[in-house]
Amino acid sequence: MKIGKIPETVLKRSVLKQIRHRRDEVLLGPAIGEDCSVIGLEGDEVIVMSTDPITGTVEDIGTLAVHITANDIASSGADLIGIMLSVLLPENSSEAELKTLMHDIDKVCEQLQIEVIGGHTEVTKAVNQIIVTVTGIGKMKKNLLIKTAGALPGQEIVMTKWAGLEGTAILAKSMEADLLSRYSAEFINQAKNLIDYISVVPESKIARELGVSSMHDVTEGGIFGALWEIAAASRVGLEVYLQKIQLKQETVEICEFFDLNPYMLISSGCMLIVTDKANLLVERLKEQGIASAVIGRITEGNDRIVINGDERRYLEPAKSDELYKLM
Repeated sequence: MKIGKIPETVLKRSVLKQIRHRRDEVLLGPAIGEDCSVIGLEGDEVIVMSTDPITGTVEDIGTLAVHITANDIASSGADLIGIMLSVLLPENSSEAELKTLMHDIDKVCEQLQIEVIGGHTEVTKAVNQIIVTVTGIGKMKKNLLIKTAGALPGQEIVMTKWAGLEGTAILAKSMEADLLSRYSAEFINQAKNLIDYISVVPESKIARELGVSSMHDVTEGGIFGALWEIAAASRVGLEVYLQKIQLKQETVEICEFFDLNPYMLISSGCMLIVTDKANLLVERLKEQGIASAVIGRITEGNDRIVINGDERRYLEPAKSDELYKLM
């Protein structure tokens, strides 16, 4: 199999079909497009959990690890309490690297007002670079749960920030020497600084206060992959206008340099929100300094279409992320 997320057909056939639902407390389990699981408690509260590894880069790995899991929890509408870590270090790792990693992780936890509540750390021959896996634990009222699978025909799709945000920052750091052959150091630093926009926690709070049906943070597979996942999870179609999908100029330039598709580039920090109040949501986000745009709508049926002028193309399930062509 290729590097990256496994194909949807393989996920269905060899993973999801092997899993059985046995516990009544598990209210939401593994499914296409769903990044969180939900466990019911006594009363009206539920525990929301999500887990993610960072494997595509070692640049800013501590920062990315926490934010990506926090984004998943936020997309469900829950408040994150804390995280558990699994840190696997290759044999040549130093204690200084581990200390820096944990400092970066705790710095993000301080920003989000959460805690590291446990985990495991070891040096192993099984890896050739640092691997960090984060499991996030949040809580919320059961009746406020937001699923990826909540999109309904007639609703509109709001996108926050910019497609390819995370991938652009990773490439600017890891491929800086190559990029300096064409671009200025200032331009590359601007691309690196996109990492500062990696959290979707602020927009998730605004969205859930306004009322939304579905939220999904855009990760591997990029904006095209995330759109497919919302539609597949909700069993609906969609129409999206390519020219309304927001891109930073740094992303456009860097993707052209490496011959990558920015719409299929890992995009943590960008969120898709499905709502009946799209224009009002965009206004509320703007008031808080968060860029956003209405990029399309949910439709009946199963056709998932991207419109670019007179051209109409059909979306496909997410393939290997563009980042892996270089990393």
